[in-house]
Amino acid sequence: MLWDIFCTVIDNHGDLGVCWRLSAELARRGEQVRLWVDDGSALAWMAPQGQAGVTVLPWLNPLPADRLASLAPADVLVEAFGCEIDAGLLARHRALRPEQPPVWINLEYLSAEAWVERCHALPSPVMNGPAAGWTKWFFYPGFTPATGGLMREPGVADEPTPEWRLTQRQCLGTQAQHCLVSLFCYEPPALPALLARWQTEGQGGQPVHLLVMPGRPAAAVRATQAEIPAVSEGSGQLRLAWPEPVPQPEFDRTLRACDLNFVRGEDSVVRALWAGRALVWHIYPQDDEAHRDKLGAFLDWLDAPPSLRQFHEVWNGLSTAALPPIDVPEWQACVQAARAKLLTQSDLVTQLLRFCTEKR
Repeated sequence: MLWDIFCTVIDNHGDLGVCWRLSAELARRGEQVRLWVDDGSALAWMAPQGQAGVTVLPWLNPLPADRLASLAPADVLVEAFGCEIDAGLLARHRALRPEQPPVWINLEYLSAEAWVERCHALPSPVMNGPAAGWTKWFFYPGFTPATGGLMREPGVADEPTPEWRLTQRQCLGTQAQHCLVSLFCYEPPALPALLARWQTEGQGGQPVHLLVMPGRPAAAVRATQAEIPAVSEGSGQLRLAWPEPVPQPEFDRTLRACDLNFVRGEDSVVRALWAGRALVWHIYPQDDEAHRDKLGAFLDWLDAPPSLRQFHEVWNGLSTAALPPIDVPEWQACVQAARAKLLTQSDLVTQLLRFCTEKR
């Protein structure tokens, strides 16, 4: 099938990250994909090699008439995360195939909340505009068999060998006796306290080698250094490293090599689950505090032990208590048990292909 996937870059390329993974995996399974994106500049480092079968197109609204005139109709339309398809493109599809509308998917945000199972795969009739009479279908990624599942490429959830992890950790510049941690976050209020603790105590008796991801995590750590000069590179029990942006597969390998991963948003929390290492999720904060219920539902599904739940609440600014101790072995066992549950379920691309084939 020919797929049109539409993406608006909102959260520091997280939306694009999900859409690229989806596009690339569909193409690897023999599909043809046009990825329409309003700002695809991050693909220069996220996916520098591209992917055969995926064409990246600039999404201008409205689309120019000459682009519309040469556009072949797609079999599947995917609106990612609530973006809105250009009316001219819908009219072009209708003019070329008036009796055969495309399968129209509204790919929603990820959540473990109970209502996701009730809303997944529900139809939404289109009542007006150039697509009047067509049907959109809600497709919800999720953590249970009654949802659309999670992105999972072949091999991404395999447990790496000790030899592989040792080699990868050496490539990342850490030593065997260090606790290797990746930090990908927004601006958590508890970050200064955590860095100060690591600087004086390390983690579980080990020095901490912290990989500070570029962008907002790096800015947050720099701000902390300005406030707490003792948290400086190469001092005490804390070592800081500042990696450059890397392609998605390399980011995934980094998470698998670490002992503890701080992740944020949707794409990286899924990758951290597949990595099977202890994780902390910085959920995207929302003005109406909807993220509070969303985080609680995730921790319930994860069957998080009390220390992990308490840490999440403080890390996400939902509690003003002191950060509890980090129990890396207990948290890792929790994540690995959750990963084992997920591996019994169908992945998102498999489910999406099946669903769209049935609806054609």
